[in-house]
Amino acid sequence: MDAIRSPKGQDFGSDPVACRETGHYQDEYTEGFVDKWDELIDWKSRSESEGSFFLETLRQRGAKRVLDVATGTGFHSVRLIEEGFEVVSCDGSPEMLVKAFQNGQEWGHILRTVQVDWRWLNRDVHGHYDAIICLGNSFTHLFSEHDRRKALAEFYATLKHDGVLILDQRNYDAMLDVGYSSKHTYYYCGSDISVYPEHVDEGLARFRYNFPDDSTFYLNMFPLRKDYTRRLMKEVGFQHVDTYGDFQETYRDSEPDFFIHVAHKSYQEEEDE
Repeated sequence: MDAIRSPKGQDFGSDPVACRETGHYQDEYTEGFVDKWDELIDWKSRSESEGSFFLETLRQRGAKRVLDVATGTGFHSVRLIEEGFEVVSCDGSPEMLVKAFQNGQEWGHILRTVQVDWRWLNRDVHGHYDAIICLGNSFTHLFSEHDRRKALAEFYATLKHDGVLILDQRNYDAMLDVGYSSKHTYYYCGSDISVYPEHVDEGLARFRYNFPDDSTFYLNMFPLRKDYTRRLMKEVGFQHVDTYGDFQETYRDSEPDFFIHVAHKSYQEEEDE
């Protein structure tokens, strides 16, 4: 069979469902897809829906220096800079970094951007940070447990002794066990845009993104289960992990669109879970 290539240059080979490689995301974020990403996010609507959750979470822990390891088009980096945080913006996609830098300029900021591979984060990012944020469901681009452990270990090593990692993910548990549904309330706030999984199994969630101009793009991601992610964080050294569902501390597992994990490097007294 011929390779499956979208009109905008995405290439998943002859069998897209078999494309399960960590490094492939760089080819998925083509210039055409990245140019439309902010339509999907809608900065204003997303800022309103998130409220001050991340700002308060960082401030409560005294964080000032933040490493945004999945900056995408720069939404969270710009917002944190606007609120007085010192931010370094990283991404594995050069196309995303170009767009983030441009967005930063439009807001009057020069983003400090670094292209990184999380598995070797400390090779390209030096020094230690009060906090690392890994948002936008980005951690699910890692398809092997070895890669996930390596990335988390690099995050851990880059944090100060009392640092915190904030990492989000889609609610893949509900997707695998119940079926897909989305309120599109918090993360993907753009209008007239359809986002849904075209294929889901225990090793792959292949999402389809339809835009108003009839263009279509795909992302292949690994469907992380919530408790699995929490376990990996603790096994690489994080002492305590708080998990929120769509920014709420109390939730039913099947309800949230997204989970947000706040992993603490420093030891904390905690109740039995």
